[in-house]
Parts: sequence; structure tokens; C-alpha cells
Amino acid sequence: MSTAIGPPTGSLTEAVASASTEPTPAIAPLPQRWVLNPSNSVQAADLAAAARIPLVIAELLIGRGIESASEASRFLNPHIEHLCDPFQMLGMTAAVERLELALQRRETILLYGDYDVDGTTAVVLLKTAIEMLAGPNGSQVRFHVPHRLREGYGMQSSVLEAAAADGVGLAISVDTGMRAFTEAALARRLGLDLIITDHHLPEAGEAIPDALAILNPNQPGCGYPEKSLCGAAIAFKLAIAVLSRRDPVRTTEKTIPSFLKMVALATVADAVPLKGENRVMAALGIRELHRPAGLGLRALFQAAGVDPAIKPLTSFDLGFRLAPRINAAGRMDIAAEVVELFTTRDNARASLLAEKLERLNAERRQTEADMLLQIERRLATDQSMARQKMVVMAGEGWHRGIIGILASRIVDRTAKPAIVVSVEDGVAYGSGRSIDGFPLLEAIETCADLYTRFGGHAFAVGFAMPSENLPEMERRLYSFAAQKLAGREAEQMLRMHAELPLERVTPVLGEWLRKMEPFGHGNAEPVFLARNLRLAAPVRMMKEKHIRLELHAEAAIGALAPMKAVGWNLAQRAHDLQLASGSLIDAAYRIRENDHPQYGGQQIELAGIRPASE
Repeated sequence: MSTAIGPPTGSLTEAVASASTEPTPAIAPLPQRWVLNPSNSVQAADLAAAARIPLVIAELLIGRGIESASEASRFLNPHIEHLCDPFQMLGMTAAVERLELALQRRETILLYGDYDVDGTTAVVLLKTAIEMLAGPNGSQVRFHVPHRLREGYGMQSSVLEAAAADGVGLAISVDTGMRAFTEAALARRLGLDLIITDHHLPEAGEAIPDALAILNPNQPGCGYPEKSLCGAAIAFKLAIAVLSRRDPVRTTEKTIPSFLKMVALATVADAVPLKGENRVMAALGIRELHRPAGLGLRALFQAAGVDPAIKPLTSFDLGFRLAPRINAAGRMDIAAEVVELFTTRDNARASLLAEKLERLNAERRQTEADMLLQIERRLATDQSMARQKMVVMAGEGWHRGIIGILASRIVDRTAKPAIVVSVEDGVAYGSGRSIDGFPLLEAIETCADLYTRFGGHAFAVGFAMPSENLPEMERRLYSFAAQKLAGREAEQMLRMHAELPLERVTPVLGEWLRKMEPFGHGNAEPVFLARNLRLAAPVRMMKEKHIRLELHAEAAIGALAPMKAVGWNLAQRAHDLQLASGSLIDAAYRIRENDHPQYGGQQIELAGIRPASE
């Protein structure tokens, strides 16, 4: 691997020792703080009675801001009628009218996407919709998905110039363009109409590009009620708006359910909050994904080992099995092949492309593991970095397709916002991820004059700049973090959503919890607290890292069979607590259904354990 760039003295331009065969030092474990959400038992009881739901479900809904029976019904039973009218979005009428004009004129239309799940699925949605409207002899649809390493994020003037020279009359961006001021001005000079569909935040000061129309709920003056749509969802809104003008009944009954499959995949993969309209689209889309009709989807499911006929799909399957394989194309090779995968009508081609994504994902995992070794060594040994409120780390030649994932890994390990930078031929490419309460886009905007391009939102950013600007960027970011996070210590917070004794864990409750899915950002899977649990048997170790326990509620010993529990990566914790048969503990846990032939049935998954006396 390459030499890491990093600051024994604080400067990102000083090289430190490269990876070696020496064991990676252990990163000091972060303190864990257990936090139980406050409970209003009277309000929960009232909601439970009014909505006819279990008390603990009422507590969970109140914690999500849902306080009436009608709101609870809407949350637990998402329906297509809960989707917002696309024409509530500022710019939608102008965008639809221009797209309809292009179809009438049989113009060639360019879709300009992005290389992640959100961007590629957005291209698939709009391409499919336009081709449905155009028919075999109508407008031709081209698409451009940038190569991450050769072009980087964002629109490129050269692509628009080539399109205009080739007779393209309309360009539509998806999941990009909100800061494409230069490109929008160029399009106007070229006579190329540009519609921007994007979900990223506008530039500070709320300036927006001079495009024919912009579809973004975050732009100034837009009254669309759901502000946190992903890029594919906004492309979906445009597609549905134009399709519904042609055939409203078919659009509602057939097209929307079909398109929501891609929207759900993008919504989960892009980690937008799973509440409001996002929750509706994700829930309905996952329901439709149980019947994957397209050749590409079926091939992807097979490559990922996902079979909804055997086990119902969850947001976990989308976020951790399907999405990484799609993203692998943009990270390691050519993301445009994802669009081909989802639009091909050749079964052999679909299988070949899905197999390629599988290989690329395996390559991505190995590259990530190699780079993570260097990062963990730096985190464990660099005391100057440990004193900072955020982590900024760079490496010469680090794979640019992986640095965003690595930033997420640093956040997981340090509970600090993190930026990882790859330096190549004098250019620094960065990707960042954040924590609650730290607006990462606002942080990098303090360095706007240092970048050649940058963008993102509160939790994720990307940028490029001359590598000689790294020390100044580091100085400003560390100063910004010191102010924003003053008095806040890095710690792993274990948030529990409700207290639930083990004797109340039943299959019926499990069914109610499934109605709260999909879980993810903004709709966290519930973690419960159970106190005074006694180990009914010795701890069973699995692969020296994991544990299995049998737990009795202290008040119900003898009345109920012990509850089976699994604890991933809790072996060291169990050893530190000297757990043995008869030990008394508190447990933070999630409810699970295990389909293993030996350990099947309802069980709990431990999120944390502590002595019952704490």
C-alpha cells in the first residue's frame, strides 16, 4: 500500500511510515453511555387506547413525534395515496412542459447522472419513463454517468458541449447540478435547455444555477412538504408528473408501484430520513421488490443471495446487500453499466453484469480492508489526531472510490466527524462523513476558497483541491470543529427507545414491530432495555468474538423458558464482566426472528450489556 500522509506535528503534508507487517495497535475503546428515551406513560396509554395498538408501540410512535390515532394509522399503514402531488414542487410545471415539448419535437434528450445508487437509479427511472412516452420512433434518450476517477462528481462542461454539438436540445440532470453555475451558464450560451433535478443543498446564500427549471425541495421558495427526498425520488416525481398527464389511471395503478422499487433502493442506500414521504416510498417499494420483474433486478438478487420468496426483504437487504454491489460499479469501474443492468432485456447480459458487480464488490472489500489497516494504525498511535474534535486523514494514492466508506468507518470507531483524502498527482480528493449535531457541509464551506469543487450536505461531503492547500484546510476544519463540538466528548451512545421486560417479548409484538419497518436513518430500529436478567446457562462463545446467552427475567424465573440471545462482538465485554451462569445483568436489545434450523424462533440480539447494579 501507499505511504500515508499525516501530521505527527499536525501538517497533512508530512509523510509518516507506510503500512508494514507489524500488528495493528488496538484503538482505545470509547466510553459507552446508555440513554433511555424519556417516556410519557399517560400519553402513551391514551394513544394505545385510541389507535388500538400495544402500549410499547405507542411509546415508540410518540418518540417519533406521532401523537394521534390518525397519525399512527398513517405511519403503520403507508399507502400510495399518502404520496405528495409532484406539482407542489417548484419548477415542476415548467419542467414537464419542456419535456412534453421535447417529446412532441422528437428531440434527443440527455440525462446527466451520478455514479452512486441514487444517481444511477434516477437515470433508470427517467430513461424508462421517457421511452414509455416516446415510443420506438420518438425522442431518443442518451445518458451520461461520470467516471468517478476520470471525471469526479458533478456536471462537466465538455459533456454538455459535446451534446449540444450533436444536436441534443434538452439535458436533465439527476442527483447533481445544484452547484453547476458554470455549466448552467454554458448550456444557455449553447442553446441547450437544462433542467436540474437534485436534492443537495444550495450554495451558501441560497444562490442557484440559471437553468430552465430546477426541481429541488431545498431551493428557496419551494413549498414541497418533504424536504429530504433523495435524487432518485425527485427524478421519480418528474417521471410521474409527465406520465400522469398522458394516462393518470395507468400511472397510478401500474407505473408508480413499479417505479417505487428503484426509489426504495435509492432512498435506503442514500440514507435519507425514513420518515414522512420517504417512509411511504421505501415501504411501498420494498413491498413491490418482493416481486422483482426486471431481468436486472432478478440477476442482482441472485448474485447477492437475496430471495424474497424465502425470506421477506428488509431495509437491511437493500442497504447492505444490494446497494454495495451497485455502488461497487462506480467505486471500482464504470457505473454506467448499472443503468444497462436495469434496462437490458437480454437475460444473459443481465447475469453477466450482475456477476461483474459481485466481483467488483469483492475487490472493493479487499481494497477497503487494506486501507483500513493503515487508518487504524494511525488512529491508535497518532496522539495529535486523538486530541482533535474531528479526524482529517490523507493518503498518497488511496483509492478514491473507497474514501467515503473509510470516512464512515472512522466515524464508527471514533464517534467524530471524519474526512479522508486521497492525494494523486498534486490533487487532493476528499470525502467526509459526520455525526449528529455537526453540519459537515457548513464546515467545509469555511474552506470554499481552497477547493476547485465541493458539495454535499450536513452528513456527507466531497471535494477536490490542490494538495498544497491541505494544511490550511486542516487548520480551518479543526478550528471549526473545536468551536462546534466544544465541551462534547467523543463517546459511543447507546440509545434505547423504550423499557421492555423480556416476558413481554412475544410473536405478536414482533408482528407489530414489522409494521414499523423499514428501519434506517430517521426511523431507527427499536432498541429496548430489560433490567435484572439472570444467565440461565454459561456463556457460549462463537468464533472467539461473539456470544450466545440464555436469559431469564428475574421476576419470571420458572414461569417462562429462558430467552435465547446473541451478542455480536461482545465476547470481550462478557469476559470483562466475568459472566457466568447465575450472573445478573441489564441488557439493551433488539427483537429478532431466527430461521436457523438449530437456533430458530424468536430471540433477542444484544446491543449492549452491563452489570444489573449500574
